[in-house]
Amino acid sequence: MTALDFSTHPRALSRVSSESPPVNAPPKSPAPRVIFHVDMDAFFASVEQRDHPEYRGRPVIVGSPPDQRGVVCAASYEARKFKIHSAMPSRTAGRLCPHGVFVRPRMDAYRAESAAIMEILRSVTPIIEKVSVDEAYLDLSTAFENHAAADAALEAALPVAQEIKRRIATERKLTASIGVAANKFLAKLGSDFRKPDGLTVIRERDKVDFLRPLPVRSIHGVGPVTAQVLEAAGFRTIGDLQSRDADLSDLVGSFSESLKARALGIDDRPVETDGERKSISAENTFLVDTDDRPTLRGVLRELALDVAHTLGRHGLGALTVQVKVRYSDFTTLTRQVRVEDPVTDVREIYRLAQFLLARDRLVKSPLRLLGIGVSTLVPPDRNQLLLPL
Repeated sequence: MTALDFSTHPRALSRVSSESPPVNAPPKSPAPRVIFHVDMDAFFASVEQRDHPEYRGRPVIVGSPPDQRGVVCAASYEARKFKIHSAMPSRTAGRLCPHGVFVRPRMDAYRAESAAIMEILRSVTPIIEKVSVDEAYLDLSTAFENHAAADAALEAALPVAQEIKRRIATERKLTASIGVAANKFLAKLGSDFRKPDGLTVIRERDKVDFLRPLPVRSIHGVGPVTAQVLEAAGFRTIGDLQSRDADLSDLVGSFSESLKARALGIDDRPVETDGERKSISAENTFLVDTDDRPTLRGVLRELALDVAHTLGRHGLGALTVQVKVRYSDFTTLTRQVRVEDPVTDVREIYRLAQFLLARDRLVKSPLRLLGIGVSTLVPPDRNQLLLPL
């Protein structure tokens, strides 16, 4: 089997009745939801290990070399044993794992691989929400709507998840972990549960028990600050939130209702199929802070070229151009300008970025980082009135 086809599913043979239901008929129960979260395993590092057999079994760290300024973009599972993680300074990673294989990121290769994997997922269902280059939610509810019970629908969907994993392994020589559940929150937890190469079903009858021992920071929307507030008040696990009839509004404000619902495994968020790109950006972190004008102009041209290339590839223009600078003390500033007609050309983007740097005197001291971004993306020939910032 090279594709997943639901055309022979009983749903495809059924017809919607045009007759009105009896007046006294009980309301029909909503069809059970079947949501997948597909998450590639150590994606960037796994692509490098696939493409370079000599890297297999070794701690691969995708990012800047350890003797240069920069951060880790991704780490293989072998590298994670040394506590290497993304966003860690490369120099720190080099100290923790001196024998690690440091590899410069190949973003074009990762994007191409992502596109191939998303095509596999789209052969299963068109209802797909791409969260990032290496993960997506799928809604397969309609394929299993003939199952009255939620857990029966989840069980019936298991072979589909297994086939997705098989195709990714066979066609792309990579592994993915998949969570299967009745909502996005649980599906995401499921994909993380048995990494790498995992497949976890969180059934409705089991969800409260599954959640009980997990830390509160496992809940979608609970960041480090919120977790610290909850833990200080004695709410350390999700089970603490389940078992205590406490008003959390004093701790987390309006988030309290959603927090209690998540603790019980309730999440009504739909799978959003609108994958419209909202912005495009490129940036460069200098090895040594610099205010040298020829160097900055050269980097600015490269960044403008990168952004213009991406706009062209997606057939888009931009009505907003932004520059970003970061100084030695990590102070970061952004400035933007809105234009009347969409910009697409590298020279236009470069000229506007140069204008912003000069207008706001942003190169007042050596720069650690320089970036260009565009947003308010529209068709390249769209006309729009000039709007004030």
